[in-house]
Amino acid sequence: MGGPSTIPEVHDFLSRLFHDHDLIPLPMQSFLAPVIARRRTPQIEKQYTEIGGGSPILKWTKIQGEAMCALLDEMNPATAPHKPYVAFRYAKTLTEDCVDEMRRDGVQRAVAFTQYPQYSCSTTGSSLNELYRVAKAKGWGGSGEVEWSVLDRWPQHPGLIEAFAHNIKTTLATYPEDKRNDVVILFSAHSLPLDIVNRGDPYTAEVAATVYAVMQKLGFSNPYRLTWQSKVGPKAWQGPQTASAIEGYAKQGTKDICLVPIAFTSDHIETLYELDIEVKEEADKLGVNLTRAASLNDSPIFIRALADLMSNHLKSYDQGAPPTGRQLLLRCPGCNNPKCAKTKDWLASGGKNIAA
Repeated sequence: MGGPSTIPEVHDFLSRLFHDHDLIPLPMQSFLAPVIARRRTPQIEKQYTEIGGGSPILKWTKIQGEAMCALLDEMNPATAPHKPYVAFRYAKTLTEDCVDEMRRDGVQRAVAFTQYPQYSCSTTGSSLNELYRVAKAKGWGGSGEVEWSVLDRWPQHPGLIEAFAHNIKTTLATYPEDKRNDVVILFSAHSLPLDIVNRGDPYTAEVAATVYAVMQKLGFSNPYRLTWQSKVGPKAWQGPQTASAIEGYAKQGTKDICLVPIAFTSDHIETLYELDIEVKEEADKLGVNLTRAASLNDSPIFIRALADLMSNHLKSYDQGAPPTGRQLLLRCPGCNNPKCAKTKDWLASGGKNIAA
């Protein structure tokens, strides 16, 4: 989704976010979205100011992509040189700007590689719908000019799991040895509205799969739970909320908790402000010794995982694998978004037959 790199970009970021019906379906969206964006801008500007004046997500995404491609050039010389492009939904670099850059570069082969390890229709799905929309609107990149394939999810990739486990071990090592194995590991992921979960979105299950794989890697050394953060608005959302879980454990006498952002691959406002400032302040009031495992950011283990994922994808595709995995082509049983079917059909064709 991206994030505003500077304070002046906050309003436009929020406006694009609240206008996105795939992510936040609102009644009278064209009227309500700008009203909500205007009202929320001062509060969100304050939050970004507190974390340094903007989101670092573009910086980290570029670092990750460039480091991945440097490794990939060595691992897959047959398809080198490789170049990373950033396509954000709501902030620079926007998808339309990314497609323009690809066109100027004369790109003929591309992989849409989601940086969400766990798939959700509201995140990866929304981003792929946007890619389809932009290619169609621009008349380039969607009718055979570019040969597309998709890496749409990777919740249990061994390198991803190793990177998370390494960062958790590093944080647990800061606790006294006699307390270390009693620290509760609280995995935190961005929540979803329950109506999206209940229509069959796979995100909840895939996040849980990542959590279980990480705990397997750690030898189930500690008690753990999966919690959810970033609830917005009056709707019912997937719970329990991370802050509420910490409060509940504090009441039960648990005083040592390690937070792990399990659905994010770099720092941004949900880690740097929501967890490190808001949740930490509440935990301090409750007498909880709350730590947080570092985000993946420029972890060498994680960068190697990205390169490994892409290398295997390129090799499989060159050996005849289809452009998309089978899971991507299966719509949610309660899907009510006609964009999804068109996007999936287009991606299944390798980007060759965009609908009229």
